[in-house]
Amino acid sequence: MNIGDKVRLLHGNESGVIVKISASGRVEVEIEDGFRIPAMKNEIVVISSAEKQYFGDQKEVVADLPNSFSKVKTSKEEGLFIAYLPLNDKDHSIYISNNSDRDYILMATEVFGSNGQTIFAGMLKKKTTQKLGEKSIQDFEEWPMLLVQFFPIHSKIEKMEPSFERRVKFKASSFFKSRGTAPILDKSGYVFKLSDQTKEIDIQKLNEQLNTEKTIPVLKFQKPPREIDLHIEQLTKDFSMMSNGEMVRLQMETFEKNLNYAIASGMDEITFIHGIGNGVLRKEIHKYLSHLGNIKYFQDTQKSRFGYGATLVRIS
Repeated sequence: MNIGDKVRLLHGNESGVIVKISASGRVEVEIEDGFRIPAMKNEIVVISSAEKQYFGDQKEVVADLPNSFSKVKTSKEEGLFIAYLPLNDKDHSIYISNNSDRDYILMATEVFGSNGQTIFAGMLKKKTTQKLGEKSIQDFEEWPMLLVQFFPIHSKIEKMEPSFERRVKFKASSFFKSRGTAPILDKSGYVFKLSDQTKEIDIQKLNEQLNTEKTIPVLKFQKPPREIDLHIEQLTKDFSMMSNGEMVRLQMETFEKNLNYAIASGMDEITFIHGIGNGVLRKEIHKYLSHLGNIKYFQDTQKSRFGYGATLVRIS
């Protein structure tokens, strides 16, 4: 049983794709709408091996991919494609295929929030492919967004085609259903067409961004409420899918963000309601506050006021 396997829950009607496997035998299954269901390995069964045993070798019904990508019909289909081709049971090579009659300048960038790393920039000739790198399916959840930009080359006087870009970030439930044959390479893998429903690049705006001197942005901070409730059910609706560590991490991120906003906006005090529980969150908050130099003091507030644990922070 591996990441990417299509499975069905034994005690329910849900089916989906395995996106995470822990050492304890717990797995996460992503179903059609992107919702994830936790389960133990003995509570699921791999569809390809179990159902064929009872129902025969039927053709697999593949659901429509999201509107942002088109399904690849044949390896002869024209256009621009991205393909993830297996090297072994874990690693996949990433290729861009130009199965068109036009040359392009290709720029491919891995995006990390507001940062990026260009992994390829150069010519992509017609009827050729370009390898971008390799990725492990085991790390599917950590794959960064891939920004691919295409600039058509007009070798003669003709109507100009617009430059365009695609941002590639997959959900497991759609990625693992996209098996096809990559054009030009004629190899089986996970294949997506990039030249449909593209976003046109504004060349004038791009030039302005490249030629304008960098300016330091003026940061504006929104003043937070004087009392911030850090109970997990107040922060997310999906807390039932989270581990204890993930919950504390989200609560601490919310705490740090609102504390920074309170300091930046000139507040003199702010209260964080964290509850009593096992005391882990309170301990982490107090540990964080003890290392700050711009805090006058912090203390537990009276329980009679909130009915549960809270910490008052006085800002210097």
